[in-house]
Amino acid sequence: MSLVIHHFFHAPTSTFTYVVFDSQTLKTMIIDPVLDFDIASGQLSTKSAEEILAFIDSHHLDVDWVLETHAHADHLTAAQYFKRQCGAKIAMGKNITEVQQHFATSLELDIPTDGSQYCHLFKDGETFPLGQFTVTVLATPGHTSDSVCYVVDGNVFVGDTVFMPDSGTARCDFPGGDASELYHSISRIFDLGDEITLYMCHDYQPQGRELYWKTTVGEQKKYNVHLKNHTSQHDFVKIRTQRDATLAVPKLLYPAIQININAGAIASHQKQSFIKIPLTLPT
Repeated sequence: MSLVIHHFFHAPTSTFTYVVFDSQTLKTMIIDPVLDFDIASGQLSTKSAEEILAFIDSHHLDVDWVLETHAHADHLTAAQYFKRQCGAKIAMGKNITEVQQHFATSLELDIPTDGSQYCHLFKDGETFPLGQFTVTVLATPGHTSDSVCYVVDGNVFVGDTVFMPDSGTARCDFPGGDASELYHSISRIFDLGDEITLYMCHDYQPQGRELYWKTTVGEQKKYNVHLKNHTSQHDFVKIRTQRDATLAVPKLLYPAIQININAGAIASHQKQSFIKIPLTLPT
C-alpha cells in the first residue's frame, strides 16, 4: 500500500496544487487547483488545469475529490473544471459560510451563503476514505475562518497556515482572520509530531532560493521565522500584527474571492462575466 503525492507549481501565483492518490486503488484527491487568469485582459484559461488532467489521464486515476484548504485570495480555483472533467466532488471546511456571508454583504453579491455550491462541507475531525487510506480534516482558522488542513498517512496539506520556515506564517488581516487563532491552529499541527511532513500551498522563494514544497513539523519548530517552538502567543500576535500592517492587498483579491467563495462557479452571459471592485472615494 503506497500513497503517492505529486505536486504542480503555478508560477504566476506561486501556488502548489497536489494530486494525491492510493497507488493500488487509484482513488485520488486534488488539492487547491488553479485557474489561469490574466487580470489585465480578464482572460481565463484552463492551461494549467489541463496539464494536471493529462497527468491524471496518463496514470488512469479515479478522482473522487477536489479539495480547497480555504477561499483563496491570490488565485482563482479550477475546481469546476475538475468537477466537469472527472466527476469529482468539491469540498472544503464548513466555515466557508462565514466568508460567503461577509463578502456577499460587503460586495453585494447575489450568491447562496449556506455553502450549497459545494458537494460537501467538512467539520473539524471529520474523516473520509481515499482508497485504502483515511484522510482527516483539521480545522485551522486564523488566516481565514474557513481554513482547514488535510491529514493523511503522516502528511499534512497545510494551505496557507504556515509557509516554508524562512517565510513564516500566513497573514491574519483578512476578514475573519485572527492571529491568536492561527497560533492555536499551528500548535495543533505541531502536536502531530516532529516527523510529520507538511506540504505547502505556496513558496515565495526568499532571496531567490530554490523552490521547496514540503518541510516537517520538526523543521518548523526549529526555524520558522514567525513561530518557533518556544515563541509565546503574545510574541507571535505582536510579530504577526506588525508584519500584516506592512502587507499590500493581494492583486487578485477581488476576482479571486468572488469566484472562490462560489466554489469556482462563474455566471456567464455570452461567454462573458463580470466582477465587482469596490472603490474608496477621495475625501
